[in-house]
Amino acid sequence: MTRMNLLPFATAHAAMVADWPTSSAEVVMWCGRQEFPVPAQTISAWQQDDDVQAHVLVEGEKLVGYGELWFDAEEDEVELARIIVAPEARGKGLGRVLVCGLLAQAHESGCADVFMRVHPDNEKALKCYPEAGFVPVAPGLAENWNAAMCTPARRSSRREQSTDPCCRPWAR
Repeated sequence: MTRMNLLPFATAHAAMVADWPTSSAEVVMWCGRQEFPVPAQTISAWQQDDDVQAHVLVEGEKLVGYGELWFDAEEDEVELARIIVAPEARGKGLGRVLVCGLLAQAHESGCADVFMRVHPDNEKALKCYPEAGFVPVAPGLAENWNAAMCTPARRSSRREQSTDPCCRPWAR
């Protein structure tokens, strides 16, 4: 396998990442947005939040994955978010490589908890995340986490645009 590197996202990557979702349904599962295609400017704008760190997975010289870490110092947690693999790179285990790389970054932060949310129709993600060590949280906890995301006091611009209230939280 070619050498893999997890690198910081640069604005120059936005147009390529914006082309990866292949349908409006995939956009909803990826980032919760209703517009298809997602404009590159939207992806660049996601980087404006100080508590968001975006990364790209590079195989050799080719960009093959994108994902974000959302840091919440008050809750002492990190959420893995907006994870996507380039269409031509799917089915090769790169989603797991990307998630494991993001997870390593999250652990380096020293936060106590790491979690992610998964759209219930995202079968590929539901298969990938257990392979990276994540497990679904208890239904009651999932309900509480998703309810909190719908409370205006708990939402920020990044989460407001990217979570679906029916997402299944997973923890590690």
